[in-house]
Amino acid sequence: MAVVVPRAVLLAAVASLACLAFAEPPPSERSALLAFLTATPHERRLGWNTSTPACAWVGVTCDAAQSTVVQLRLPGVGLVGAIPPATIGRLPNLQVLSLRSNRIIGGIPDDLLQLSSLRAIFLQNNMISGAIPSGVGKLAALERLVLSHNNLSGPIPFALNSLASLRSLRLEGNRLSGKIPSITNPELKDFNVSVNSLNGSIPQALARFPADSFAGNLQLCGKPLPPCSPFFPSPSPAPGMSPGDEPATVSNKKRKLSGAAIAGIVVGAVVVALLLLAAIVLCARSRRRRGAREGAPKGTSAAAVGQTRGVAPPASGDVTGMTSSSKDDMGGGTSGSAAAAAVAAGAGTGEASRLVFLGKGAGYSFDLEDLLRASAEVLGKGSVGTSYKAVLEEGTTVVVKRLKDVAVARREFDAHMEALGRVEHRNLLPVRAYYFSKDEKLLVCDYLPNGSLSAMLHGSRGSGRTPMDWDARMRSALSASRGLAHLHSAHNLAHGNVKSSNVLLRPDYDAAALSDFCLHPIFAPSSIRTGAGGYRAPEVVDTRRPTFKADVYSLGVLLLELLTGKSPTHASLEGDGTLDLPRWVQSVVREEWTAEVFDVELVRLGASAEEEMVALLQVAMACVATVPDARPDAPDVVRMIEEIGGGHGQTTTEESARGTPEEERSRGTPPAAPTP
Repeated sequence: MAVVVPRAVLLAAVASLACLAFAEPPPSERSALLAFLTATPHERRLGWNTSTPACAWVGVTCDAAQSTVVQLRLPGVGLVGAIPPATIGRLPNLQVLSLRSNRIIGGIPDDLLQLSSLRAIFLQNNMISGAIPSGVGKLAALERLVLSHNNLSGPIPFALNSLASLRSLRLEGNRLSGKIPSITNPELKDFNVSVNSLNGSIPQALARFPADSFAGNLQLCGKPLPPCSPFFPSPSPAPGMSPGDEPATVSNKKRKLSGAAIAGIVVGAVVVALLLLAAIVLCARSRRRRGAREGAPKGTSAAAVGQTRGVAPPASGDVTGMTSSSKDDMGGGTSGSAAAAAVAAGAGTGEASRLVFLGKGAGYSFDLEDLLRASAEVLGKGSVGTSYKAVLEEGTTVVVKRLKDVAVARREFDAHMEALGRVEHRNLLPVRAYYFSKDEKLLVCDYLPNGSLSAMLHGSRGSGRTPMDWDARMRSALSASRGLAHLHSAHNLAHGNVKSSNVLLRPDYDAAALSDFCLHPIFAPSSIRTGAGGYRAPEVVDTRRPTFKADVYSLGVLLLELLTGKSPTHASLEGDGTLDLPRWVQSVVREEWTAEVFDVELVRLGASAEEEMVALLQVAMACVATVPDARPDAPDVVRMIEEIGGGHGQTTTEESARGTPEEERSRGTPPAAPTP
């Protein structure tokens, strides 16, 4: 009997292992996954083979019994298009959904909101649009909701307040508007709604989060941001009386009013209204007669009002293109400051001395006079003009670029700026406003305090300097490539001036932004040295007509700059003029001195990513090919860098409800999916 029991136990264990080996999610879940993959184009092969178990597919995780799908993680695999309905929503036990860092468009499908087991949704760094559905409040188990850096619009739904388990809510980098709802959940530890179009006061329940969680919303106020202005203060109650009380004498008087008194009040109000109406009609007729006597045509009263304020009227035909400042719209503009008058006089007859705001720049609350009164600091002089850091009296800091040698007329300048104002991407620095007059052309952009990639790479090398490590360089390379790819593919625009001094850094390197894009059409060919100093492609002759392939060449030089630490705008060691960085790298690689190419600072830091460095070097050399057709397109460069840099800016631990949040991992390069 003692021998039989162990055999029985052994047979039971073998049987259970066999069952687990053949365990498989229900056919409905398997077909839902296949339907999702079939309906969604993807750039990387995932190897979801019908002959293998679904639990072994890339990105699919099942429970311990291998009986149901609990996680679907496909970050950075090149998914393109909308999430097809009736696919992921047919995974009833799904707990974690991660489709971050892809190119997903459209809205959030309704069937996802029926998955009651969902604990984490990571959809950041896509192009998802529409409103956040209020049905998200039905996901009672939800702990993390990350929708940052998309194109979401509309209000933040109050239904989020019903999610008792919510610990992380990331909505930054969208186009959300309206007021922030009061989310009183004490479990909420991670909250960010920065860089949106939200307004009003910050709810007291959310005031415990830092100011960075609300930055970039120009109409938000209240703790931890500056206090709100009391435009409509509540009347102070009488001493000894609570605000909700009403004096007894007032109520007594109301009760004592007779019918005759009420009739007298109504008649008096009607008479006063008629007298006011008659006065308005008489004033309007008098003004019209005076304008006719002076030979002024109808419709010029707005220009006349502008002149009384010290603002020159817009030129004929340009009225529709002008945008007044917010202070003028509110009737609060100051009249006739000396600085504004000087600019208006220099603008010439018929020019409008007003800032024209573009895109999200319309949320700024300053005008030209504020800009002229601001303290200014020269940031640098470039091929297109001089840049100034302007700190306004209200505390806002912007960059003002004073353009030189503009060679187009007002109408063409307006049209071009309007096109640039439609460009919005986290890796591009948009133009927020512009000013055009006969003698001055100004551009206004956001101020990024971390400086440029050129300054980070080449500035004051020596003791006391913090070198740029390999992880930061890879993420900057990816940021510049993504910004350029967006310009090419989404707007059909060539940058025309890609260089390290035009890559501006944010606190997180993967949000670095390309600046000064697509300004070449407004300058004369001889006045702007677009792509000069080692960045210009050899085939470019007319700097007003850079091509996509010329941009890729400049991007390749930028990648070589990140790898070598050498600036192509500096003199070569041999003293024979500007360093031709691509040719120098080719000569070193040809002699099999590949290790000599890389920046000595990377070697000192003990960089252990030799394979990644060599792979990025190959991408850079493909970009600087002499024949334009041999160069890859910008989206292909993004894909190749993403495949090289899997894991940069991320931890090695899996995302989980208790581990490092996936939104923190996503700040680097999206990981490349393994290929079976």
